[in-house]
Amino acid sequence: MHHRIIAGALALATTAALVGCSAASSDEPAPLVLVTHDSFALSDGILDQFTEETGIPVQVQSSGDAGQLVNTLVLTKDSPLGDVVFGIDNTFASRAVENGVLADYASGDLTSAEDQYLLPEGQGREQLTPIDNGDVCVNVDHEWFAEKGISEPTGLDDLVEPEYKDLLVVEAANSSSPGLAFLLATIAAYGEDGWQDYWTRLIANGTKVAAGWSDAYYVDFSGPSSEGDRPIVVSYASSPPFEVPEGATEAPTGALLDTCFRQTEYAGVIAGTKNEAGAQKLVDFLFSTTVQNDIPEAMYVYPVNAKATLPESFTKFAAIADDPFVVSPADIDANRETWLTEWAAIAQP
Repeated sequence: MHHRIIAGALALATTAALVGCSAASSDEPAPLVLVTHDSFALSDGILDQFTEETGIPVQVQSSGDAGQLVNTLVLTKDSPLGDVVFGIDNTFASRAVENGVLADYASGDLTSAEDQYLLPEGQGREQLTPIDNGDVCVNVDHEWFAEKGISEPTGLDDLVEPEYKDLLVVEAANSSSPGLAFLLATIAAYGEDGWQDYWTRLIANGTKVAAGWSDAYYVDFSGPSSEGDRPIVVSYASSPPFEVPEGATEAPTGALLDTCFRQTEYAGVIAGTKNEAGAQKLVDFLFSTTVQNDIPEAMYVYPVNAKATLPESFTKFAAIADDPFVVSPADIDANRETWLTEWAAIAQP
């Protein structure tokens, strides 16, 4: 999902180099291609451990934000881009399943402790293994508001008020998974008959719509790691730990926990892979504690494996919404395209 574009690029370059070396030897198996979104990253050497365990190299291939990732998989299903996908979330899962881009496989290492993250039967449970989760929430730049002497917003209602005009940036719901998650939060909050009016007021109040999370967070947001001038952004409840300077006791940004929608990301075997057994092993590896323990500080989301250990940065500075907004996968499946069409007419006229 998030704070690791540079790290992801370095990891991709390192992996590509390894794959190039491997390909030169006909004795070694062909690499598995892990198709993912642009924000995927693991610490250096993590994917190498999979290669050491199995003898199979891994090549990472990015395909835009999560929404673009699913769209790409659908468009290329007759000539698959890779073997395993990571980054399909609970807002887009049913589209991937319905279009037949996934093989039937869920990790056998899952236990009842992870049941809360599983998709409903027939809507992805049989094809997708949960890997991480996080709350998509409005984030604010505490320092910006303190310097301006303006009270911070506390909930969705505040964002349409005049004092917050031109201060919010969101991601496009039709191309970004956090953007769609935020749209779903507003649908849950204002109802199927009220969210359109809310968005009309939001856009009229100067809300900017960015293509994806990276643009919104790193280009438009005013936080310490960003370059923009907008102090309110749709991001994650687990984003503030990333902004804490060494030795600091408080995060300079914060998440508004009354604005959150819970997002879970999944991995699955891509239908048509020529190495189904290897692809299944890679899905299992992404669920293993080797990867799960790395996820918080590599991707700033929560691991789902109950045996994973959270780092101190999360136990000190991250927060989880007590009562996140919820829209059932069945309702998302039934209404997604209609909602996105209506949203685009308002937010991207």
